[in-house]
Amino acid sequence: MITFGISGGRASFSEQATQQYAQEEKLEDIDIDYLVSVKNVLEALDKELIDIGIFPVENSSGGIVEESLYAMALHIFEIQKIFKVSVRHFLMALPGIKRETIIHIASHPAALRECQTYLKTQWPQIQLYEYEDTAKAAQALKAKILPATTAVIAPRVAADLYDLEIFDENIQDDKLNVTTFVAVKKKKS
Repeated sequence: MITFGISGGRASFSEQATQQYAQEEKLEDIDIDYLVSVKNVLEALDKELIDIGIFPVENSSGGIVEESLYAMALHIFEIQKIFKVSVRHFLMALPGIKRETIIHIASHPAALRECQTYLKTQWPQIQLYEYEDTAKAAQALKAKILPATTAVIAPRVAADLYDLEIFDENIQDDKLNVTTFVAVKKKKS
């Protein structure tokens, strides 16, 4: 059993990246710890609570994932693989909510950057809120932690998992949107 620690929740792009990595490396017996932040992933790696950490480092349109940069500066690790994942963003809300009642959009800062043209043209008056993870924002909306007047930007699988209704598909500014992820292990002495 290989335990992955990822910087996201269930239905996150980090989970998608982990599944892609496991498939490419032909790993069948895996477990995933949803650690949400890169800081948490690298701390778990240091403590040997996980075998492999997976997190994003750069996006083709949104640039460097700042959270990763700051966390990586504080830890020593070995990069096992650098790989790319196709990232498609979807705008979703609670079932039955009308578009005109939405007053907030929440998502991870990187996702908000990757969709900024869409947001400025389609939702110019909307208040944006940064959330720790795209999938966690979807989960929080379903759990009523976020107000019902909120829409979230998240992967399509989050809509299915958290029973949310998709308003718009593929809202990322770059239709060929790709995020570079890294798979890391604890550095051996």
